[in-house]
Amino acid sequence: MTDGRSPATPPSRRSALGLRLALAFISVALAAIALLAGLTAAFAAADVSALATRQHAELTSAIAVAAGAAWDRRDSWATADLSPVLDLAARAGADVQIRDQHGRVVTSSPGFTAQAGPQASAAIVVQGERAGRAEVRFTGAGLASADHTLQTDLLLAIAGAAGLAALLAMATGLAVARRITRPVEKIITVTRAMGRGQRTARVGPVSGPGELRELAAAFDQMADTIGRQEQLRRDLVADVAHELRTPVAVLQAGHEALLDGIAEPTPGQLASLRDEVLRLARMIGDLQDLAAADAAALQLSRRPCDLAGLAAAAADSLAGRFEAAGITLQRRLAAAQILGDPRWLHQVITNLLTNALKFTPAGGRVTIATGPGGTGAVLTVTDTGAGIPADELPRIFDRFWRGRQAAQTSGSGIGLAIAAELTRAHGGQLSAASQPGQGTQMTLTLPGA
Repeated sequence: MTDGRSPATPPSRRSALGLRLALAFISVALAAIALLAGLTAAFAAADVSALATRQHAELTSAIAVAAGAAWDRRDSWATADLSPVLDLAARAGADVQIRDQHGRVVTSSPGFTAQAGPQASAAIVVQGERAGRAEVRFTGAGLASADHTLQTDLLLAIAGAAGLAALLAMATGLAVARRITRPVEKIITVTRAMGRGQRTARVGPVSGPGELRELAAAFDQMADTIGRQEQLRRDLVADVAHELRTPVAVLQAGHEALLDGIAEPTPGQLASLRDEVLRLARMIGDLQDLAAADAAALQLSRRPCDLAGLAAAAADSLAGRFEAAGITLQRRLAAAQILGDPRWLHQVITNLLTNALKFTPAGGRVTIATGPGGTGAVLTVTDTGAGIPADELPRIFDRFWRGRQAAQTSGSGIGLAIAAELTRAHGGQLSAASQPGQGTQMTLTLPGA
């Protein structure tokens, strides 16, 4: 026995599934963070280098202009005061060397020849004539130091942001993995439990993404349907056994009486035995009809036909039974063209009329009506019987299901199930509405031609 709750999932299985999913999330997140951080660092370093190069070029040009101004005031390098030029270079973290138009060194910073850093040069032009050339080498201080410091700070900032993003990704991955794996593990556990025969095991409400909640609900709905089908099969065995017991007992007793000479083979005795044989034949026929209805979707031979004509033919075939039962059969048939298989639609209508006949008392009335409806056609069968209780109404199209009122009538409880199956095969819909004590109305809706 089981109380319907799902058994616990082993911790190793839970941790393994959650760990794999979390590692997958974290791996993807870390790969994305590493790629983004690498690209950001590369682009930032390139931008800083380009900025430093522009600044180096601008500084070199400024030094060349200052040197040209000193030469212009004296009109000679020999008397030109180049100390401001050297001071400007020193403040910028560079060493400078000034050469005249012949390439001879005019002046130079003390550490120019000892430096091996980046070098830039610019021509010294005064009044359109070249007066010399300025050579600039950048040291590790000043502008060059600021360039290096900026690159270092940017890389540290990117590394810090990437590390923080990685931690956030890990935390998020673990949380999301846990949120996803919980309902998945629960569904797996319940599936295994049902496979072991615990038919009442259910997932129940789960917390997680909407799709997983829908999956859990759909699984429970499927399990409920399977449970109902299992119960219907058990009921079928009991019902068939009950239905068979009486005719078989009557046939056995009647034949034994005839064989022992206790009873004479009178017409009445033989007719009674024949009735029991026909009862058995009807049960076998019902089961055959159900099997045929299951395969009807593959065997339909559709063609344009009039629903009113099919209804009239079905009513004519049952007119004698209605008259014998003392029940009035009214017809309100209006033409309604449909596309269907007349053979199987005749079966549907016959089953609906037979069901109404079975549950309508003598003196009652059954009305069959047809007509256009929406984009298709509608057939209704309305009786003045006892009606169907509200708790039984949703199950009347289940196979082999018989309500409380059907206990006093013969049959296997598959007539409406066959009608519903054939209706679905035609792309239509069969529904029922009933009020206890006021009768029942069956509504058949089919697509138009």
